[in-house]
Amino acid sequence: MTDPNDPRRNAAWHAAQQWRARARQTPRGPLGGLKLILTWLLFGMLLIIGTLLGLFFLLIGWAMLPIMRYRMKKRLEQLRAEQANDVGTGFHYQETHYRSRPGVDSHREQQVLEGDYEVKPGDRDDK
Repeated sequence: MTDPNDPRRNAAWHAAQQWRARARQTPRGPLGGLKLILTWLLFGMLLIIGTLLGLFFLLIGWAMLPIMRYRMKKRLEQLRAEQANDVGTGFHYQETHYRSRPGVDSHREQQVLEGDYEVKPGDRDDK
């Protein structure tokens, strides 16, 4: 009678044995060694090319930082100027913006992103 716990009856054990047998086989003939060398050279070249591409994109990102900083600075100055104009008018009103979700009927469901209305005391027109 055979033992049910025998490792030779296990499919994983058979797969491991096949892997071991393949690993023990050496490349045969003069082309086997040449294939191995060419494979390693190709792998090394791909590593070098990938590293150079990564460095290239990193340098492009660093070069774009001052441009993006300039744009953001100008945008912030514009927003501050608009806010200063709003404060000087006596009452502050900012239009409410709505954004509807894609695939949803815009009349039924809307989200308020931002908006407020403020009347300062003493600036009323009901004299």
